Amino acid sequence: MITPAVRTRVANLDAAELPAYIHDLDGLRAHVATVRAALPARVELYYAAKANPAPKILAALAADVSGYEVSSGGELAHVLAHLPTVPIAFGGPGKTVDELIAALRAGVGRFHVESRHELHQLIALAARFRPERDVEVLLRVNLPLGPDVLHGAALTMGGDSGPFGMDPFEVESCLRLLTGPDAGRARLRGIHAHLASGLDADTQLAVAERVIGWTRDVAVRHRVALPEVNIGGGMAVDYADPAARFDWTRFGAGLGRLLADRPDLTVRIEPGRALTAYCGWYATEVLDLKHSHGSTFAVLRGGTHHLRTPAAKGHDQPCAIVPTTNPWPYPWPRPQIHDTEVTLTGQLCTPKDVFARRRPVSRLRVGDRVVFAMAGAYAWNISHHDFLMHPHPSFHYL
Repeated sequence: MITPAVRTRVANLDAAELPAYIHDLDGLRAHVATVRAALPARVELYYAAKANPAPKILAALAADVSGYEVSSGGELAHVLAHLPTVPIAFGGPGKTVDELIAALRAGVGRFHVESRHELHQLIALAARFRPERDVEVLLRVNLPLGPDVLHGAALTMGGDSGPFGMDPFEVESCLRLLTGPDAGRARLRGIHAHLASGLDADTQLAVAERVIGWTRDVAVRHRVALPEVNIGGGMAVDYADPAARFDWTRFGAGLGRLLADRPDLTVRIEPGRALTAYCGWYATEVLDLKHSHGSTFAVLRGGTHHLRTPAAKGHDQPCAIVPTTNPWPYPWPRPQIHDTEVTLTGQLCTPKDVFARRRPVSRLRVGDRVVFAMAGAYAWNISHHDFLMHPHPSFHYL
């Protein structure tokens, strides 16, 4: 869970550098190369920048991803500022006119369209701001797959009522618009259907099969070419068992079978968390130990305003203890606990500021360092950084 290189860096950090994020870029590159090798050639691997948009993370992925998926004008500008020539797909609900114009001017190649209104806007704006080049469109569909397919999902963005994508009948209405005389520079590319997150390989394959089958039927019925199906990301990441990783080999083999009789089809996936979660750690130190009504608490420097993930997902963040060897500088005994369970909290004035509950420890002392694993995605970038105005963490890349 904590590599020797990360443990050494944590132990050697100056106290003034804590809390700290540490990212293992070599480990990230090796992981993503393994993912890419497991996928068929006709599966495009895009990185969902929302998971962790740190410039060094984006750059470390560049050799093995096909492109980057962004979900706002801010993400678009950020990615292009650091990687100005990479392929971009622009998705997400509620795109503003200014964002669409910026994407068109930047030469974005693909748009994931969320509604008929958005499609009308894109067609009108493309005629004005990119009249010399076609705009490729994927229509995002909310297929009603139901719990029999989406069982075990951590989050659902489709399969039932919700703000993401379009009902199938509206997608078919958009197909008629895109194949008619009013399509302008918009060109129909395919279907986008990111329906859920937290799915294992077999469930992801079942979803992919349904989406690909629905797309084939619609293409036949409307006599249109739909050469691309985007099934999004959402590959399972298990915070309770960091060793239980998504089975990319099984998933890749299954996609190969689905593509075997479809030489005209490209499948695109857009994982985020499943690529970067394992490359990041959040390191901090024990400020205080308390006993309260039969329970023990360790108050740590920092908090969930730095690492929002456990509060956002309602889980316990996996962690390890790195004992300090510095001499105790005070005349009173060093507070410590032995062979007990401890709840790890931060410095915020809210009972929700909890990293992990009732973790067994053999020994923990004030001044020891605690390292939280799986902090490489949806961590710092989704956190409410300035609540209580504590100092921001430092950042280190191995």
